[in-house]
Amino acid sequence: MPQSEQITPPVQNGVDTRTGPARPGVDAVLARMRALDAVLPPGDGVAVFNRVYLAVTEEVDRRIDTGRFPDADAAVTLDVRFAERYLDAVDPVCDDGRPPACWRPLLQFRRHPGVRPLQFALAGVNAHIGHDLALAVVDACRSLGCEPADLEDEFDRVGDLLGSLEERVREELMPGPDLLQIADPLTHLLGSWSLERARDATWTAARALWALRRLPDVAEEFTQRLDTAVGFAGRMMLTPLPGLVRCAPAR
Repeated sequence: MPQSEQITPPVQNGVDTRTGPARPGVDAVLARMRALDAVLPPGDGVAVFNRVYLAVTEEVDRRIDTGRFPDADAAVTLDVRFAERYLDAVDPVCDDGRPPACWRPLLQFRRHPGVRPLQFALAGVNAHIGHDLALAVVDACRSLGCEPADLEDEFDRVGDLLGSLEERVREELMPGPDLLQIADPLTHLLGSWSLERARDATWTAARALWALRRLPDVAEEFTQRLDTAVGFAGRMMLTPLPGLVRCAPAR
């Protein structure tokens, strides 16, 4: 099925998502992330991204529970739709076809000895924000019967938390200064991508996809080109760096 037709499955878990509010909550996606964390080797590229994303999703859940999101239903819907796109792309149990192009580089290079954990994590952030978040906004709008502008506050708040994801990635996985001096290509790769620019581009893409929803052929082409472009960027971020010895991060 074309990606643009997959933006919101009409029936999920026996519930018509176009008319019914019964949706899996944040706990459901957290359980899937924890299950992945339990079975993947620590040095696996998906495992590296999953750990940092799990921590951020737990923080989103805490903030929803403590009333930090004015519209909790909208925040839950956006967060869940967002997380499900990642989980469906990387979880072999749920994968019923070829994953989106944006996730293929990480899945292909996830065990490459020349790719560092920091590269894995940022490639995952690139795929998830650059592609999945735009489609998740449209998913959420269709489920809630609203416009993207109605979700802008939730988008910004989730985006702020995603900023902490990038900070966590760099703090936990950034090599020491001595290694960075030796591995100048890694320094160059890290400086070529910006989460803030990716967020801005994603919001524009979400609004464009929503405007194109009555032109399915055009929406499909737009979605495929977005997917391809994000995948190309991810492939560059995962360029193996010869001479680096990759150590599995501590669990």
